[in-house]
Amino acid sequence: MREPFFAKMKTFSAKAEEIQRKWWVIDAKDQILGDVAVAAARLLRGKNKALFTPHVDCGDHVVIINADKVRLSGKKEDQKIYTTFSGYVGGLKRETPRKLRERRPELIVERAVTGMIPHNRLGSQIVKKLKVYAGENHPHEAQQPVAYSL
Repeated sequence: MREPFFAKMKTFSAKAEEIQRKWWVIDAKDQILGDVAVAAARLLRGKNKALFTPHVDCGDHVVIINADKVRLSGKKEDQKIYTTFSGYVGGLKRETPRKLRERRPELIVERAVTGMIPHNRLGSQIVKKLKVYAGENHPHEAQQPVAYSL
């Protein structure tokens, strides 16, 4: 008896120990926030690789510099609202990107990228490979990061 033709096909699944990780640097200076976040999320998740597997962390490390100089399109600088709740009565805090940029500019980019990563244990593991810095300098020169152009 002959086997059917589809019996020999195997589904490829990447293993975590086989993945080779690279380091990328994204310069956010005068770039739109959404474009930077999409590029960073794709690299972190590993969707740019041929061996992408949804349930395995296949992604690379991403360093984003000049987060304080990222642009928001339209009137989002004044009209968008970031909301946090501490869990206590009266603990609801609202902030526009303009005020958040004065206080902690890296958080704008971190929140945008984190929102594009899965919200589960795998996502928590993936987000740890994201490094965001407000200025030009970063302490990851030893890893020899490659510049990523948008």
